[in-house]
Amino acid sequence: MSVKIRLQRHGKKASAFYHIVIADGRAPRDGKFIEKIGTYNPTTNPATILLDNDKALAWLKNGAQPTDTCRAILSYKGVMFRNHLEGGIAKGALTQEQADAKYAKWQSEKEGKIETKVSKLSNTQKDAYKNRMAAEAAAKEAKAAKIVVKNTPPVVEEPVVEESAPATPEAETQAEA
Repeated sequence: MSVKIRLQRHGKKASAFYHIVIADGRAPRDGKFIEKIGTYNPTTNPATILLDNDKALAWLKNGAQPTDTCRAILSYKGVMFRNHLEGGIAKGALTQEQADAKYAKWQSEKEGKIETKVSKLSNTQKDAYKNRMAAEAAAKEAKAAKIVVKNTPPVVEEPVVEESAPATPEAETQAEA
């Protein structure tokens, strides 16, 4: 019997949600399974993965074969790296303390990358919100200006009458000459 680590689909038509299960390779995708070891929600950003790493590692050691997607998920969560390190311990290339130190270092770096991505997405969303609000305020001011122009009565300009200069004797003599 070949045992697989694979995804079992749940959720609505356009919003998939998966259970990560251990199942017989001959069983249908959403059929019988041996054990549920986690969940995977690809609709969130970053994807939400809840996984029992110890159970997944135990099943890998017992010979369970992950599907391509599950292999990527296990790699993302560090299970494949831990399996690799434990293989090195079994061969005598590493000690348990060295393997634990490498895994802890990898895990802290991975958490840092995830936090950076989450903060970047959060900042991007905040910036997009500020830009939308600024554009909306500008549009609102433009509409208000148009309304003000529309509602103000037109200014009627009175004809300008030129006033004649007062008559002086000098001006009259110049005009006669």
